[in-house]
Formats: sequence, structure tokens, C-alpha cells
Amino acid sequence: MLNRPPHSLDQLDSLPVARPAEVEDDRTGLGKDALRRAFLDNLYYVQGKFPALATKHDYYMALAYTVRDRLLRRWISTAATYTREGSRTVAYFSAEFLLGPHLVNNLINLGIEKPVREAVHELGLSFEELVGQEEEPGLGNGGLGRLAACYLDSLASLEIPSLGYGIRYEFGIFAQSLIDGWQVEQTDKWLRNGNPWEIPRPEWAAEVKLGGHTERFTDENGRARARWVPARRVKGIPYDTPILGYRNNTANTLRLWRAEAPESFDLGVFNRGDYYGAVQQKIVSENISKVLYPNDEQVQGKELRLEQQYFFVSCSLQDMLRIMRGQKIPPERFHEKFAVQLNDTHPAIAIAELMRLLVDEHGMEWNRAWSVTRQCFGYTNHTLLPEALERWPLALISRVLPRHVEIVLEINALFLDEVRHRFDHNHDRLARMSIIDESGERYIRMAHLACVGSHAINGVAKLHSELLKEDVLADFHALWPDKFRNITNGVTPRRWIALTNPRLTRFLCGVIGDDWLRDLEQLRKIEAHVKDAGFRREWRFIKRLVKEELATYVRRVTGISIDPESLFDVQVKRIHEYKRQHLNVLHIVALYHRIKSNPGADIQPRTFIFGGKAAPGYRFAKLMIKLINAVGEVVNKDAAVADRLKVVFLPNYNVTNGQRVYPAAELSEQISTAGKEASGTGNMKFSLNGALTIGTLDGANVEIREQVGAENFFLFGLTAAEVKASWTNGYDPGAIYRSNDELRAVIDLIGDGHFSRGDRDLFRPIVDSLLHGDPYRLLADFQSYVDCQALVSAAYVEPERWTRMSIANVARMGKFSSDRSIREYCEDIWRVKPVKIALLSKDQTDADLLQ
Repeated sequence: MLNRPPHSLDQLDSLPVARPAEVEDDRTGLGKDALRRAFLDNLYYVQGKFPALATKHDYYMALAYTVRDRLLRRWISTAATYTREGSRTVAYFSAEFLLGPHLVNNLINLGIEKPVREAVHELGLSFEELVGQEEEPGLGNGGLGRLAACYLDSLASLEIPSLGYGIRYEFGIFAQSLIDGWQVEQTDKWLRNGNPWEIPRPEWAAEVKLGGHTERFTDENGRARARWVPARRVKGIPYDTPILGYRNNTANTLRLWRAEAPESFDLGVFNRGDYYGAVQQKIVSENISKVLYPNDEQVQGKELRLEQQYFFVSCSLQDMLRIMRGQKIPPERFHEKFAVQLNDTHPAIAIAELMRLLVDEHGMEWNRAWSVTRQCFGYTNHTLLPEALERWPLALISRVLPRHVEIVLEINALFLDEVRHRFDHNHDRLARMSIIDESGERYIRMAHLACVGSHAINGVAKLHSELLKEDVLADFHALWPDKFRNITNGVTPRRWIALTNPRLTRFLCGVIGDDWLRDLEQLRKIEAHVKDAGFRREWRFIKRLVKEELATYVRRVTGISIDPESLFDVQVKRIHEYKRQHLNVLHIVALYHRIKSNPGADIQPRTFIFGGKAAPGYRFAKLMIKLINAVGEVVNKDAAVADRLKVVFLPNYNVTNGQRVYPAAELSEQISTAGKEASGTGNMKFSLNGALTIGTLDGANVEIREQVGAENFFLFGLTAAEVKASWTNGYDPGAIYRSNDELRAVIDLIGDGHFSRGDRDLFRPIVDSLLHGDPYRLLADFQSYVDCQALVSAAYVEPERWTRMSIANVARMGKFSSDRSIREYCEDIWRVKPVKIALLSKDQTDADLLQ
């Protein structure tokens, strides 16, 4: 369908005729009619279908391309502005980007959800059905990848020049199903029907070397140099996705790399009859970007994971140097052009790779290259668990990245000289701080490399940052106290309330306007309405509606009927011992035991909703999932408790399911062992949607409680200091078990096979872990947790009180916007300023081509 520019009436200006209304361009127009025309054009010319043959997926693709067209003008205008101005740019390196579905998020940010809905409806189609066709890109495992996605949204919404860099995994985080209560992993084929939001850029491919050996030589200036002679090469192809800001003209780029063989088919080998050998290089090369987090229990898995990490940082750094060449900026100014943020240790090998590129490829002198490198990198630590601080066997990394081992050893030697000078040859400190762990098999400690090679190190919650300084990275803090700072995580309100909870969003906008979506602190204004009975009644009505929607979904996917009148008690997150889903289960069993022992017991009706995935190789976590489902099977079928307790495990928890769960939740379970959770962001999403929190003083819970008020937060459990003291002062979980009658009854029910059809061995690993060690202090916190849950029930039976507490939680969540987090990164670490984008017309870009 052709564009319809306004007719020229210049020659008829003197005549008394009306000018026709301007018709919007079909590629860029934001009105209903232009959107409808563009939708039909894309169905016909892009999908190659007409309505009689079109599937729902065809209609979705046509709609997605219609919306993408509107993004492209902003994307091109943004890229042109950054190129023209040579803008200082944030490069966010992350192994995960858990974006969630794109379509509705882009409609909200463009401000065109209403006309798109109207256009689709006028064509006789269901908007909800089309939205439901979108495959979610499962490019992350949990909070790390979702945080990265929130940060990309905020970077664009705050008009900060930025690039996200990661891997375009062909198969993302596995799809989870449940068979007999056990997690079963299935391939996540998110690309099977194509991805309309990405654009491949093969012209910007990068070559990555792997394996081989190094050689020494003297260059023409008489300098000793090293040359890497690789065993094989892999090509990285970038795929770009526009990341749109909220109601502005900025569209930044997420650039994900796909691995390819330089030559995907060897005709000579094929003609000799070796048909597999003809494509072997293609298979081996493409494995690098095949799957998110390959199982690394075997050495082949470890090697592939290392290759993944190196592949994407090498491609990204080469791409950044290409951008600088295009803008005529010399490599010596790399740190002026880019601020690189390492999202945990996965991309830490980038420090050695940038040194290799600057020294080996660009001939820069070592000290100058090291100065550039240290000034450009910032490192975000996301864990307090020693086992989660990545290390690579020196033998493995020497085989895969021989030149990088040489560079790391040189960095380490110079670093240890600095430590010796500062701390007077303290050998214990040298051993603790060395990048190389020499205590047994030699390892490279990636967190240490990140600390040494970065100018800034930050934690992601106040408590987490303090524990880093006091414990995990205490030696580095003693050496470089000025490097350390805290930037508490945040979440984007655009996805996690505007998209997720449209009813509540419309209600809030009707009361206080819509500026809070740009400035979340403005939610404080709703506190002025907390005394309004009508306001509180509408608040409860909205919550009831979304609970009913979730109940319908739960029934459809699990077959379990749940009562929207009951308290929705929710714990959805990655399954891990330190997150203590099994503590939640102990409470459920305690309630079950009370009812069975006393059928007349006054128990507030509750629906316990779980969701989350266990790592495929984490057997204990998978057993925790089985325990949840086993308890649920017994509880849900027992008529004596059915009207008071229900247990649901929602399979395949992801961003899409999170968008269903967060608005309906009333109690948010944030019950990790104090001192183990870095921050958490699910806690923020729950509170932002009006759930109350029961939690320990762990991660960002501490700051959430400070903000919402102690009276609006259900606190229990040991503090981080008390947990630490229990390791030094002695801890006997068996004594707690013997002294607490209810706890003993609960554990005995599990251990005696009540929830495992008489099988006493099934859950023995969990029971033994609790009674003999209890590393995550469940038994120490059990009674405090159960007592606190009684306070929850007492509050819930007073709807007006609960509603006031819920309103206070939403009103006081302003601090936990990812916009605030990004402003702090920009001011304190990156030194990057916003760049306003003026939209270019197609005529302007065409003029550039014709010059």
C-alpha cells in the first residue's frame, strides 16, 4: 500500500476549498488508520499471506513488523546522533539478558497500545491472542539476566548512549515441565518461528581465535612481542535488537553474537566421501552459541562455557574498536569513548582480551594499555556464595586461551608487587589476593581479575556491599577502599507495573497522573488517599480481579482449583537451598499437621504458589521441587484441609508467568538465609504490585523494610551477623529438632514417607541435610518464621488494615526503580551524560546517501 502524502493545493490557494486531512505515513504513523494499513501491508508483503491463509502467528508477525517500523526511525536517528557526536557510551557486558516478550513493552514505550488495540479489533482479531503468539527469548537464568534487561530499559528511557552485549543463544534456558512432581528439562526453541525484533549485521562480523600456541618475535622497532597462533577460528555474527526508551526518541541497541564457522561447508572433504567431516567445523563452531549455560559437570562442558564467555567479549571489544575507527577515535582513547560494565564475573576475561587487542593487535605499550584497560572497566559483584565466584583451571584456560594466560600471569605479577609494597610481604595475604589460586590445582580466580582490572567495584544492595568489604573481597577493600561503592538494584516500572498490572496502572494514573512512570518517587502521592474508603475499596477490587485471572490460569495449566478468597502466598524464584523454598514447605506441613491434629483449628485459608527452575545438574534443588509437589499432592487431595490449604507449583516460570503472578500475589516470600542473597529484584516487583513481604534481613529486603516501614513488613529470622556467629560458636540443628515438638513432627512426617507414598529414602537427603549440619539455618529460623506467619494471618483477616499496608508498600517503592540505579551508575562510575535524540526524517537520511 502506497504512502499517502498530502496533496499539493498551492495553485488553488485563492479558491475557497477545504484542504484534505494529512494522511500519516504507513511506516511511521502512530494513528489507528496508519497502523491498520501498515499491518495489512506487512501481512501481504512481509509474511506473504492474505487473510484466508494467514495463521495467528502470521498476524502476530505482521503486527510485530508494524511496531518495529516505528522503532526503526528512532533507532536510526539514535545511531546517527551518537555517531555524529562521538558520544561517550556505556557497554553493558552480560552473559544473560532475560528480556521477556517485546511487543506490548514496545507499544507502552511508544504510547500506541490503545490505537493498536483498536486497529486490531476493527480487523476482527483478538489483540490478546496475537500477543500470546510471541515466543519469550529465554536468554537468562533468573535475576542476573532480568536485571540486565531492566537496565537496558532504563538506559534508553534516561537517554543514555549504550550498547548491551551478549550471546544470541539458539536455545535459551530450558523449558520446564513436571512429570510425577519432578522437573523435566525440554529444549527452549524460541527461534523456531523467527524473531521479528532482531536485524542480523553480517557485515560487522568479528573473528575469534581459540586454542593453539603463542610465539615470540621482535618487531620492527626492536620490541619483544607475542603472536597468538590459534588452532581454530570462529566467526561472530551480530544480531541487533532495538531497545526503546519510554516516550522519548531514544532507541539503543542490544547486540547479541551468534557463532559461525568461517567456512561452513568443506566441499573437498565432502567430495572425498567424508560427509560428516564436511560440516564438522560448522557444528563445532556453532556449539558456542547453541545453548545457555551448558552443563559444566564434565570437562567438555567447562571448556564450552569458557569458550562462550571469551567469544562474546572478544566479539564485543572488537566491535567497539570498529566503532571507534568509524568515528576516527584512536585506541588510546578507548576509556574515554566507552565505559564497560561487567555484569558479574562471566565477562571478566574481557580484561585480558582488551589488553591483548591493545598490545598485540594495536602495538600499544603495556603500561599505557593497562592504564586504558583499568579506566574503562567497572565490575558488579552479584554473589556472596564462595562457590559462585567463578574460577577456571589454569590447565583448561591455557589450552583454550594460551595468550590470555600469559597476559593474566603478567597482570598478576605486577599486582602482587603492589600488594607486597603495601602490606610488607605478608605471604598469607599474597596467597589470598593472587589472581592465581595456588592452594592445589591451579585456578584463575575471575573475581580477582575483575577487581584488579576495574576502576570501580560495586555490590547491589547496602548489606551485600558491606559484606563484600568485610568478607568476600575484604583484602581488596583494604588495598583499594576508594574502588568500592554500593548501587542497589532496581526494576523498571514500565514492564513491572504498567505492562504487568494495567488495571492498577490505570487507577493510579487516574488519581495522580502518569509522571510516576518516569519518576517512581511520585507514587508517594497516593498516600494522601489512603484514608479514602472508596480508594481502598477500588484497591481491593483490582487485586481481586487479578487473583481471579491467576486462578483461571492455574486451573488451566495445573488442573488445581484455587480460591481467590484465600491469601495468595507466593515464592517464585530460582530453586536453591539458600533461597529456602524448603523452609516454606516446613511451614505448610506444620499447618497441615495442625489441621490433621485438630480439625477445628483456626487456620486462615491460604494458597501457596511456587515457581522456579533448578539447574539441570543441581540434584538437591530438583529434590526440593519434588518435595513441594509431593506435599501439594497430599494436601490438595485431603478433604480435611482442602478448604484451607492449597499448594501449587507453576511450571516453566519465566518473565511471562511473572507478569501473571506479581500482580496477584498478596504475600511475598523473601526468606533466604541472611547474608546469602546479594539483592533480589523479585522482592521489589512484588512490593511494587502491592504484596506485603515476609522476609529476613537479607539483600535488598533491608532497604525495602527501611522504605516501606517496619510496620508494613513481616520480619523474622537470624541476622547475617548471627548466621556468621553460628559457624564460629557452634550450631546443633539436632538439638533444635529435639526441643521443638512441632518442628519434630513436621520433619518426621517428611522423613517417615507421609508425602512419598511410604518411601522413607526419597527425601532422606533433605532430612539429613537439616538434621546434620543445616548449612542454611532452616531449623534455627523455623520457629521465628512460623510465629511471623501467624502475624501475617492476623493482619489478613483485617482487610482494611491489610489494604493500608499494601498501599504503603506501593507508595514507598520509588527508590527501587532501575532508573535510580542507572542514574547512580552514570554519576558515580560511568561518567556518562544523557544525549537528546531528534527524529530524522527519511528525507534527511536519504540526503546523507546522496551527498
